[in-house]
Amino acid sequence: MYCRGIRGATTVEQNTEDQIIAATTQLLEQMIDANDIDAEYVASVIFTTTTDLNAQFPAAAARQMGWTDAALMCSHEMEVPGSLKKCIRILLHLNTDKSAREINHVYIKGAKDLKSNHSFQD
Repeated sequence: MYCRGIRGATTVEQNTEDQIIAATTQLLEQMIDANDIDAEYVASVIFTTTTDLNAQFPAAAARQMGWTDAALMCSHEMEVPGSLKKCIRILLHLNTDKSAREINHVYIKGAKDLKSNHSFQD
């Protein structure tokens, strides 16, 4: 078994608790579906937001989904001029037998362009 990183990103329209929780939940659900994730094998998850989002910790969405055993941490992204605003990113560490090529990274809403952008934005 290996520890693999799975990336995901999404955006919200407004800096509200409801939007941050809803967007994070939607992204996590899509990451779970795309990678057949069992919460028991999640080692840790790092959630980041752009500095314009601070109404709620995105990790609260994972706790509401029942992820009580995984280590969760929230942080802010660097403020890089011209970078995507109102963005939530997830780096999920999963214990799995899948190869790195079998991992599916998920980018939705306004973050779809990050998938094809090979800069450090993803």
